[in-house]
Amino acid sequence: MTERPVTVEPGDIGPVELLLTTSVARRFYLESRSKVQIAEEFGISRFKVARLLDSARAAGLVRIEIGRPAGVDVELSDRLRTAFGLRTAVVSDVSGQTDQELREHVGALAARLLGEVVEEGDVLGVAWGRSLQRMSARLTVLPRCTVVQLCGAVPQPDVEDHSLELTRRAAQAGGGTAVTFYAPLVMPDASSAAALRSHSDVAKAMDRCGELTSAVVSVGGWAPGTSTVYDVLEPAERTVFADRGAVAEICGILLDVHGRPIDDGLQSRAVGVTYEQLHRTPDVVALAYGAGKAAAVRSALRGGLITTLVTDAALAGELLEEKDCPVGR
Repeated sequence: MTERPVTVEPGDIGPVELLLTTSVARRFYLESRSKVQIAEEFGISRFKVARLLDSARAAGLVRIEIGRPAGVDVELSDRLRTAFGLRTAVVSDVSGQTDQELREHVGALAARLLGEVVEEGDVLGVAWGRSLQRMSARLTVLPRCTVVQLCGAVPQPDVEDHSLELTRRAAQAGGGTAVTFYAPLVMPDASSAAALRSHSDVAKAMDRCGELTSAVVSVGGWAPGTSTVYDVLEPAERTVFADRGAVAEICGILLDVHGRPIDDGLQSRAVGVTYEQLHRTPDVVALAYGAGKAAAVRSALRGGLITTLVTDAALAGELLEEKDCPVGR
């Protein structure tokens, strides 16, 4: 706080009381002295000090302002956290921007958040997604921890950094160990997926997925442009899974509207963390942006797969329009 000129109407406070009130306020707010110390100095009770401080605020002698941090909508973040019982919600204050700009901002916020929530010795799982790619590019410092690749790669012709590179980059940010493997996320059939999961590098990573203390994932929808997995499947497969109730995708795990893995989904063909492993992870940080993903995020919330959400204002607003979404944890 700083001192500034303030006009007080003559009839509000007498001159003696005004001087005492101002002196008490200066001691308390600018010099950080306790009410007991102030009471002893002026020979009054600490209850009188409290009343004078209240009077100072009521008269406008003291005004308290709380700054709004750039880049974060504090009010919307708190509303989202409270509405869905999340450990943390961080809402970007960027609105009306392109998908690329939203992705960049959400990814940057997630990078800063990971630096706060990950602790030394943790086992951090890292998935893949375009927002996670931007997060990875912004990671500079993490506590020393083990970083585990959560899923295989999804072919993207315009993207060079896939899940393995993101995992390595996160480990480098903390000087920790990276547990990685070369594999696609979705195999043509269950038998080839099972054979690949038995490979030593893949098996080691999948075993470590059972030891995760935290994970960072992206939430995909089940519509064009909302999930990289959806986009690489054949149209007939997309329709089949939609008919079975798929509304969300996380690491190749397809979820229905209640957040449950759909029957005969991609699980048997996917190379990645399982629904059970992710559900047991104490802190799952999910990145999602764009109002079109509201149904997918609600599904993941209902299934108890998300404890921390990093998102944008448009998606946060749409989620808050329908709050009857009990979290499954």
